[in-house]
Amino acid sequence: QVQLVESGGDLVQPGGSLRLSCVASGSIFDFIFMGWYRQVPHKQQRELVGSMGRSHNVIMDRSVKDRFTISLDDAKNTMYLEMRDLQPEDTAVYYCNVRFRGGKGYWGQGTQVIVSA
Repeated sequence: QVQLVESGGDLVQPGGSLRLSCVASGSIFDFIFMGWYRQVPHKQQRELVGSMGRSHNVIMDRSVKDRFTISLDDAKNTMYLEMRDLQPEDTAVYYCNVRFRGGKGYWGQGTQVIVSA
């Protein structure tokens, strides 16, 4: 069993930066997919912001690839989403997701990011 806890969400002005953290309890050593999703206000579907594969290769959605990036600290069992030049359209609840072979996957509870002047 793996539990994920996100943190780092905040109210920030346009052009600002944030770093979101996703701390995993339990071993995630053999993950096959780690990703950050976001759910914008008034939409039910979560959209993929970026992901990291088994070889730690990172793929970011084209809408954020010049501003956001993902990293993983294996020693701390923590995945990060570094965001810069935040814009009002980045306002959302951000979730981390981890998946393993066999189909098991886990979500965190989300962390709110609000970008507003």
